[in-house]
Amino acid sequence: MKDKFYSYIQTLQDNITSKLEEIDGKAKFQEDIWKRSEGGGGRTRVIENGAVFEKGGVNISAVHGELPKSMQQYFGVENADFFACGLSLVLHPKSPMVPTVHANWRYFEMYDKDGNVIDQWFGGGQDLTPYYLFEEDGKHFHTICKKACDAHNPEFYFNYKKRCDKYFWNTHRNEARGLGGLFFDYCKATDTMKMEDWYNFVTEVGNSFLEAYIPIVLKRKALSYDQKHRDWQEIRRGRYVEFNLVHDKGTLFGLKTNGRIESILMSLPPHVQWKYDHHPEKGSKEEKLIQVLENPINWV
Repeated sequence: MKDKFYSYIQTLQDNITSKLEEIDGKAKFQEDIWKRSEGGGGRTRVIENGAVFEKGGVNISAVHGELPKSMQQYFGVENADFFACGLSLVLHPKSPMVPTVHANWRYFEMYDKDGNVIDQWFGGGQDLTPYYLFEEDGKHFHTICKKACDAHNPEFYFNYKKRCDKYFWNTHRNEARGLGGLFFDYCKATDTMKMEDWYNFVTEVGNSFLEAYIPIVLKRKALSYDQKHRDWQEIRRGRYVEFNLVHDKGTLFGLKTNGRIESILMSLPPHVQWKYDHHPEKGSKEEKLIQVLENPINWV
């Protein structure tokens, strides 16, 4: 399963980066092949200063070795080894009218000291973070998410949408990071879902990403904006940074397992503002976004 999924994310990375380069029309992805001293490595691809994408990364990795003590305590195991592979992407568009997007699809195995698999699971998801609210964009993104889920289980979308709203919640701000999407983790074999079934589900979601995001980019990338819109985008990016560094499990896992720091922090935007006690004007488009972030809604 680990070889099959790693082969899948290699191909998916190629498909996504080639499409994004086509959409941008100016910048190309810079590729770094890296090794992890404890075992494994990855292929990082970063795009910067493009016509559409100010900064973005589409990274794959496959790492293995002894599970660090902190993670052993987290999982309640002793003397365990692990294998983890996945694709993680974040795209920060230049225009405040185009939303930031994040996605991640991953597979994890845990072993005893004899090399026997003692646990395995899939996880992942995808979520949208706009700076200005276009309701049809939220509906489109969630419709594609639901379509991918419905092909496998009619309950998946509503369950994983709810988990996404809960997970991408900036507790210290009492607001969502964005409009959500899907979030699923610890997807293990059961009587009704074998690991092969989970593989089929996760890859269906991965394959749906471009369909969920690219039409939004094409619709919004040419809209006009001024410095006021840009300032708001950078203020909201600050909230994105706060979530990733304070709450995000993937970031914390990477930091605790001696992950490649440049790949881990690739998700951070290049230009950010933190203004003291900032509040949007009453009745403004900026306030409209905050109202939805404070009270997540059902898009489909």
